[in-house]
Amino acid sequence: MELMKGKKGIIFGVSNTHGIAYGIAKQLFDEGADIAFTYAGEAMEKRVKPIAESMNAKLIMSCDVTKEDEVKAVFKECERIYGKLDFVVHAVAFAPKEDLMGRFVDTSKEGWDIALGVSAYSLVTVCRNAEPIMNEGSSIFALTYLGSVLSVPSYNVMGVAKAALESAMRFLAVDLGSKGIRVNCLSSGPVKTLASMGISGFSKMLKAATLRAPMKRNVSLEDVGRAGLYLASDLSSGTTGEVIYCDCGCHSAYASADEMDILSKAE
Repeated sequence: MELMKGKKGIIFGVSNTHGIAYGIAKQLFDEGADIAFTYAGEAMEKRVKPIAESMNAKLIMSCDVTKEDEVKAVFKECERIYGKLDFVVHAVAFAPKEDLMGRFVDTSKEGWDIALGVSAYSLVTVCRNAEPIMNEGSSIFALTYLGSVLSVPSYNVMGVAKAALESAMRFLAVDLGSKGIRVNCLSSGPVKTLASMGISGFSKMLKAATLRAPMKRNVSLEDVGRAGLYLASDLSSGTTGEVIYCDCGCHSAYASADEMDILSKAE
C-alpha cells in the first residue's frame, strides 16, 4: 500500500536531481503523493519543470518566497487545483557567497538581512498563507542543519539563519497545532549537492562528519528522503515542534575515537 496515496502537497525549493529537496520529493512521489512544485524565477524554470513533469505535477509555478503576494498566489492556485493540502515542504535557503567566507564578525548587514529573510522568515510567510487550506492532520516542515546549534567553519550567517528557522518553527507549531497542523524541521547531515559545494571547505566538512558520526558514513539522499517521508506522512501524526536529525548520529557525538586518535598522533 502506498503511504502517501491520496495525499496532496507542495515543495518549495527543488532545484535539481542532486538536492535534498529532490530526494524528499522522489520518496513522496514513489509513495503516491500528488506534488506541486515552485521555482525561483525564469533561470530555475528549465531545471525544475522537467523534474516536476516527471512526477506528474499539476502545478509548476514561479515563486519568490520573500514576496508575500507571490506566496499567496501559489496557495490560491493550490486551492483551486487540489482543494486542501496535506503537506508543505520548505527547502529554501540563501546567503550571499561573500558572507559564507572569512570571519563571521565581518558579516554584512545586507547579507544578514538576506540570509534571515530568505532562509527563516519565509517559513512564517509560507505557514501564514498555507494555514487556511491545510487539512487537519497535515504537516509542514523545513530543512535545517547542525550549524544552527554549533559553529561550523564557513557556515557563518547561514547558521544564524537556521537557528532562527528552528526557533520560528517552534512558535509556528504552537500557532497551528490547535488546527491539527504539525510543524517541524528536518536536520540533515552534510550532503554533496550543488548548493553545498558553494560552501568553502565543504569537502572537509564531509570528511569530518564521517569521522565523527557513530555510523561512520554520511547520509544519502535516500536517507534524508525517507526522513522527509516520515514527517510528511501520518507516521509522524504525534510529532510537532521538533528538529528531527538525519545525520548518521553526527549531532550526538562530541568526538569519535578516530578523531581522538588523529589528535593524539599530532601531539
